[in-house]
Amino acid sequence: MGNMLKTTILLASLTGLLVLIGRLVGGMQGMVIAFLFAVILNFGTYWYSDKIVLKMYRAREVTSAEEPQLYGIVQKLALSANLPMPKVYIVHTSMPNAFATGRDPQHAAVAATTGILELLSPEELEGVLAHELAHVKHRDTLISAVAATIAGVITMLASWARWAAIFGGIGGRDNEGNNIAGFIALAILAPLAATIIQLAISRSREFAADAEGARISQKPWALANALEKLEYGSANYRERRGDVHASESTAHMFIVNPLKGNTLMSLFRTHPATEERIRRLRAM
Repeated sequence: MGNMLKTTILLASLTGLLVLIGRLVGGMQGMVIAFLFAVILNFGTYWYSDKIVLKMYRAREVTSAEEPQLYGIVQKLALSANLPMPKVYIVHTSMPNAFATGRDPQHAAVAATTGILELLSPEELEGVLAHELAHVKHRDTLISAVAATIAGVITMLASWARWAAIFGGIGGRDNEGNNIAGFIALAILAPLAATIIQLAISRSREFAADAEGARISQKPWALANALEKLEYGSANYRERRGDVHASESTAHMFIVNPLKGNTLMSLFRTHPATEERIRRLRAM
């Protein structure tokens, strides 16, 4: 309940920030337009985000005949979690990782990379896939997509504000008294605040998925061991020919951050510290 309350407050904060930005950029009319624009984008996110992400990573759906171990683990865990059987995908990349997507449990998909299949033992893989099914159960995939969309709209509006200030003003008549310092603060601080809130939502949901995943698999130690291996594997990942590249906009979806080797990205964590996640799991 604590994590869900925190997530609700953070989503409300993102929405409030969006409305404020719209108000500053275009007055009351700008506020309404920004809100409607966010509604339209979220509608698209609700229906199409899973298809977009799977296509982005060139994920291939597999059957039980093609990947009996992977499919069998997902099938067993879905039954344990009382969830419909999700579609199972493989992403051909040596990057060891996994993610879940889909707007609800009835339209969910779980994807694993070829790298993670090579790196983990069956029990460790079970722990990872239980974590991903926990995201499906909690509808985290939809929550994260909505948060990312709203944060993206805020960043776009702030960019408009910056260019409007450069080329002769911003917003309507009720904004004429605003000074250039306010515009600069709007253009810089609003996207930063939106990003921080979005990342806080992502980190909160990861802890919850770890705990629920451990309950689904009944093997918290297996997930802890998997995270330890994935932490090392991600940091020492060496790209092979044909590998799919991870995107900054979808980094929050993976069980470990695929971009964390980048010094700049490490300043804005999409995930809690892996050491803390492992400590909590081993305490279970």
